[in-house]
This record gives sequence, C-alpha cells and structure tokens, in this order.
Amino acid sequence: MSEYVEFLTADGAVVRVEGAATGSAAAPYGMQPVGRGGDAVVRAAETFEQALDGVRAAAESALTALRGGSLQPDEVEIEFGVKLSAEAGALIARTAADAHLTVKLTWSPGTSGGPAGH
Repeated sequence: MSEYVEFLTADGAVVRVEGAATGSAAAPYGMQPVGRGGDAVVRAAETFEQALDGVRAAAESALTALRGGSLQPDEVEIEFGVKLSAEAGALIARTAADAHLTVKLTWSPGTSGGPAGH
C-alpha cells in the first residue's frame, strides 16, 4: 500500500506527492496486515507554497553564505533533495544519516574574483 500526501496550492490546485510505502515490513509469526487495501491519502495542513517556504529560506541563506566572503564565485549551484510530509511540510531530504546538499561554485576565466592563486 502506498501513502500519498495532498497539498493544495494557493490557487486551489491539488499536488499529490508519493510517500513511503506502508505495510512492507513482514509481520511476525506469519500474520498478515489487514486493512481495506488501496492507497492512503493524507491531506497536508498547509499549502504547497507554505510547505516550501522553509526550503526557499534555506536556499537563500546558503546562497548568501556562499556568495559572501573572499571567494566571490561567478556562479553558485546548490542541489538538495526535498522530502514532503503532511505533518512537517518540506524537509531537506537526507541520504544515510546526513542531510544531502551538493554545492558547485564556478569562476569564469578572466574574472577578477575567484579563489587565491586562480
């Protein structure tokens, strides 16, 4: 059985997000989970935009921190996974035990910025 989370957008559209499968763990002693079957749908308490507000704020903060200081990259690329939850909204997804965040800084040839020695 799959679980879905439904978010409404500010203009009323429905965004359905697939969650983790439920009931996949084997029951002890040969017991089987019993239910109506099918898919479970959980409606989020906040809008899709509200759920993503924290992710936007995190991206803005990371961008400000990476553009500041002495490095002065010409381009900053930040990549992270987003996990949507009915209870928690949007979270930066993790891989293993750590939050996943990939950062790429780029300097164009001939620019005055860049790391020392480049």
